Amino acid sequence: MLNVVLFEPEIPGNTGNIMRTCVATNTKLHLIKPLGFSLEDKYIKRSGVNYIDNCDYTVYENIDDFFSKNTGKFYFLTRYGHKPPTEFDYSNPDENIYFVFGKESTGIPKSILKEHLSTCMRFPMTNKVRALNLSNTVAIMVYEALRQQNYNDLLRDEPHKSKTYLEDDD
Repeated sequence: MLNVVLFEPEIPGNTGNIMRTCVATNTKLHLIKPLGFSLEDKYIKRSGVNYIDNCDYTVYENIDDFFSKNTGKFYFLTRYGHKPPTEFDYSNPDENIYFVFGKESTGIPKSILKEHLSTCMRFPMTNKVRALNLSNTVAIMVYEALRQQNYNDLLRDEPHKSKTYLEDDD
């Protein structure tokens, strides 16, 4: 099972977008306090559209609370990582895989990263940008893992149409 972990997220719009991505991909979301917003915030609802009611998520008091309740493989996305995500294997759909993302302003504390150096990663990019937007990074990471798992049971066609747009006669 794929899991997204947000360590102390600060921007409600990012979290709303991530909730929508989690619903679309059957990915569980873990939120570690303190949150920089209320989960009732109108910005979360706007960015998550109508989908966040279907989001499977859990809120934790702190990082220790999270680690005490979850087991599996933990990967940390950080500007301090030296390996790209493609150097890791996420192909086992039966394994609990956790992608941990830090808060928008400061990332994941170095004290946490030091314990997990072998599973720290960073998306390659130019020297003109320090980091990508959090919600974009989550989407890229989740879809890389899903690609390695052949997208599991996700739909490959739009569920609401009997024909695809390109096959319609009109």
